[in-house]
Amino acid sequence: MAINPTDKLDLAALETRVDDLIRTIESLQHENHNLRSQQSLLTAERSTLVEKTEQARSRVEAMIARLKAMETR
Repeated sequence: MAINPTDKLDLAALETRVDDLIRTIESLQHENHNLRSQQSLLTAERSTLVEKTEQARSRVEAMIARLKAMETR
């Protein structure tokens, strides 16, 4: 069974499209990996910042309490 020129063109176009899709998938997988890594880093950074904010809030509240105690003396 012979393949006619139109079928060869269709097959070549399909092969090109599949190659393009494979490259797109690989690119998206790489981007997804990078985004997940970035998300992990940002989540850790956020956690650190929340902890530092809470520590600062506690210190400020303690200072306010000491100042109020000094005013009442």
